[in-house]
Amino acid sequence: MQQFELNKKESLHLNYSVITENIEKNSKVLDLGCGSGELLEMLIKKKQCVGSGIDISQQNVIESIQKGLSIVQGDIDEGLKEFTDKEYDYVILNQTLQSTEKPDYVIKEMLRVGKKVVVSFPNFGYWRVRFYLFFKGRMPKSKMLPFNWYDTPNIHLLTVEDFFDFCKERNIKITKSVYIKRGKINKNPITKLLTNLFCEEAIFIIQK
Repeated sequence: MQQFELNKKESLHLNYSVITENIEKNSKVLDLGCGSGELLEMLIKKKQCVGSGIDISQQNVIESIQKGLSIVQGDIDEGLKEFTDKEYDYVILNQTLQSTEKPDYVIKEMLRVGKKVVVSFPNFGYWRVRFYLFFKGRMPKSKMLPFNWYDTPNIHLLTVEDFFDFCKERNIKITKSVYIKRGKINKNPITKLLTNLFCEEAIFIIQK
């Protein structure tokens, strides 16, 4: 369990670093499903961003406010009606897309409110996930997907290929993609098929 928690923290640290690296300095940022605010805190400190966030958990909101962050409690599945069009330079949805009830609507709202949108998710097409399901006949578990089928918050699991199709069907432009495998960035993906097979986590920057 201790090793799992260590791997999870290392994975999140790389995830946060990649996202922070791809956000321009002094940007106005909205972090959806922001947890206790670690990513937002990093963006403010390292990129001098003006940031705010939304999370459904009251405890996460309390912890974020204690850090001096501007976080409100809310359900992103209900939309972002309190925000105007292109109010933010970046709207971020980090490791939360698969747990939303209406991912299509959430992304639509993000693209309305943000000039650019950052989305990351665990790739259900990763070869280890496929092998787990094929050989064990049970829903896969990994450091990116650590839950049992009955207690998982992930209700809309997807693959890299699914996301490419989603963007193509809606004329959403993918301006950058970063693929992570076992705690390392895959800098030279060969094809979309191989990327889908060997990518454990994907981070996309998209815009309309």
